[in-house]
Amino acid sequence: MNFALQNTLELLLIIGLGFLLQKKVAKQDLKGVKVLILSIALPAVIFVALLKIKLDSSLLIFPVLALAFNLIMLAASKYILGISLSKEQSAKKRTIMMLLPSLAPGLSCFPFLAIYLGDDSLALAALADVGNKIFVLIMLYMLAMNWYHLRSAQEGKPSTSNKLKSLGLSLLKEPINLVLIVGLLLLAFGLNLDSLPLFLKNTVLSVKTLMTPLVLLFIGMAVRIKSGEFGLILSLLVRRSGITFLISGIFVLLLPTLAAPLVLLLVVFPQSACSFWPFAHMSAVSSMEENDQQTEPTFDINFAVNILACSLPFSTILVIGIFSFSEVFVSPLTLLLIGAGMTIVSFLPYAIKKVKRIKSPEISGQYGTYVGFNTNHRSSEES
Repeated sequence: MNFALQNTLELLLIIGLGFLLQKKVAKQDLKGVKVLILSIALPAVIFVALLKIKLDSSLLIFPVLALAFNLIMLAASKYILGISLSKEQSAKKRTIMMLLPSLAPGLSCFPFLAIYLGDDSLALAALADVGNKIFVLIMLYMLAMNWYHLRSAQEGKPSTSNKLKSLGLSLLKEPINLVLIVGLLLLAFGLNLDSLPLFLKNTVLSVKTLMTPLVLLFIGMAVRIKSGEFGLILSLLVRRSGITFLISGIFVLLLPTLAAPLVLLLVVFPQSACSFWPFAHMSAVSSMEENDQQTEPTFDINFAVNILACSLPFSTILVIGIFSFSEVFVSPLTLLLIGAGMTIVSFLPYAIKKVKRIKSPEISGQYGTYVGFNTNHRSSEES
């Protein structure tokens, strides 16, 4: 059996086991599993992967590329992703602009990179995530606060400097970021994994083995998609994915000498699920608006929750599919065709609705004329 297909079946089986455990695991228990993954297992994997690479100034291109992708997707969220929403749904449009350009590779991308491409690609992805973190933690927070101040009923607008300082501290305190800093410092002094004391090396390697099964079980247990706005959210996620494929295809086309693992990294990393951090910023704004008694909120929090609920399983399935057919996804032409196809398909429900709206006034207008004629005719006969 094909190696990629074999791995895919194994991953899907573990996710299926997690799905079967849903009824036995409460939602609040999942938070503990998530903390275990993001604070212990994943940092251990990234630490091991980072100490296996050679430090080079050229590696700075990865966080720069990730930040450039975030900014491109922010523009796309305003002019392409949110186009299917009406002008009255401005809160949802702002919610889309906060969530869809963000990336959360920790649960939806890193585990699969480690399995399919190995530690070298995982280390490069961890470096790329630095650029993404700058975007989601700082830039999106400033954007959310700017919208809040523009729409705030208060005359005095509080300074955001204290909040930015706390965000900077939280960025430094995050385990993955601490691991990146320590790992880069060790590499700068010419040290690697074998330079560590044996007990410390073995501990890190032991913790590293926990990540894959924990993440897959978590994904299976966490899949709880709510109905109602599912169709709209699915079309938005398909459109986001299509635009991402187009961007990846253009990059691969401009860099034809890239090796296959790097091409797959460029394709898979931007397909990560939406980040939770923008939701945290939106929740903070929502709390301030409650105190301000704002009648028209800046963001649609329920809509944001539903997007996050759908984004993780969608990205997981997509990433596994890309790795399962990796030979197909290394071609820039294929990436461009898939991206264009997904983007067009995502607009079909919107186009159908628009056609129906155009036709319905014509029908109602004809019907109204007909009724008016009968009414006038009857009244003239009665007179």
